[in-house]
Amino acid sequence: MFFRKYGDIITGIFYAALGAATIYLAKQLPKSRVMKIGPDFMPMVIGVIILVLALMLLFSAIKNFKVNAAKVEAMPADTSDYKRVLASLVLVVIYVNILAPVGFILSTLAYLFLQIVVLAPNDRRSAKHIISYAVIDVVFVFAVFFLFRYGFKIVLPAGMFTL
Repeated sequence: MFFRKYGDIITGIFYAALGAATIYLAKQLPKSRVMKIGPDFMPMVIGVIILVLALMLLFSAIKNFKVNAAKVEAMPADTSDYKRVLASLVLVVIYVNILAPVGFILSTLAYLFLQIVVLAPNDRRSAKHIISYAVIDVVFVFAVFFLFRYGFKIVLPAGMFTL
C-alpha cells in the first residue's frame, strides 16, 4: 500500500538522483582531442533525459498526490504479479551472462522472445500471438544489429558465430 501511494514520488527522486549522478560522472570523462563530440556526449544526453523525465514525474506526482492517494485507498488489495517480475529478473541475469559467449544475435533473439512472452497478458498467448511475437523479435533484433554494425560502426558481441 505504501509504494502504491508514494511510488511515483520515490521513483522520481531515485531517477532524478540517477540522472544527476550520470551527468556528474559524464563530466569526469576525458574530452576528445580529435572530435568535438567526445565520450562524454551520450552519457550526458542520457543523464539529461533521465533527469528531465524524473523531474516531470516527481512534479506530476506531487501535484496530483491527493487525487491519486484517494484512488489508491479505494483500490482492492494487492494484485501484483510477482512471478512475472521474478521471471524477468532471471531472464535478464541469464541474458547478461550468455551475451558474450553466445553472441548478440542468438542471445537477444532468445531473451527478447522469452521476455515478450513473460510480459504478455494471459489472454494473448495463443499460437497466433506467439508467431507475431517471434516475427517482431526477429525483425527488431536484426534491425538493431545492422543499425549498430553498419550505421554506427559498432561491433556487437559475435560469440560463436559471425555475420
